[in-house]
Amino acid sequence: MKNTAVTTARVLIIDDDRELGEMLKEYLQPEQFVVDACLSGEDGIDTLRGGNHDIVILDIMLPGMNGLEVLKQIRDMSDIPTIMLTAKGDDVDRIVGLELGADDYLAKPFNPRELLARLKATLRRAPTSTAVASRLAVGAIELDIKAQKVVAGSASIRLTGTEFELLRCLAEAPGEIISKDDLSNRALGRRHMPYDRSIDTHMSNVRRKLGDAGVSNPSIQSRRCVGYCLLVEE
Repeated sequence: MKNTAVTTARVLIIDDDRELGEMLKEYLQPEQFVVDACLSGEDGIDTLRGGNHDIVILDIMLPGMNGLEVLKQIRDMSDIPTIMLTAKGDDVDRIVGLELGADDYLAKPFNPRELLARLKATLRRAPTSTAVASRLAVGAIELDIKAQKVVAGSASIRLTGTEFELLRCLAEAPGEIISKDDLSNRALGRRHMPYDRSIDTHMSNVRRKLGDAGVSNPSIQSRRCVGYCLLVEE
């Protein structure tokens, strides 16, 4: 994946709505985005393999291979930031998309200005490879802040940009409860809304990935209706 500034990012839109793709091109290009569009999941995956894109906008309702299947294949080969487009009110697709590694979602129909804001917020969380790395060690894990990598012993734990930012928020204040409002503002770039399960789903992904790597210290603990904290055993 090519790392560039937000204002020169290359966007891949995977959506069978040709008119929507053209509209987004017209809207995003003046904002200095380079935009490519594919009408099917298969073409989108092929384009992603051969390109140097920075972020993907992926519709769930695709013909043939649906968006969730496309997302699975994307995550098998890349950690590229991905924003899912879902049907308005379809909470199941949103949650499944987040569980599969989507960084954020936006319900159709949407305001292009909101999509632009989500793009910029998501790209700000993407790792850069040019800065000098700084590290944060908590329990059995070490976070490489600039490269956005998590290491436990000799094993590297793959997190999306959003997942990494959530873990970083907790790791910077171990033992303290971080509210969902603070986590949402920092990791998603927006206020936490009632009934929005995005933070919970992303946090569940982080727990699972730490557990799969055999990490039990530190542990992520939830505080019902309040937030999350990272507990470190002495």
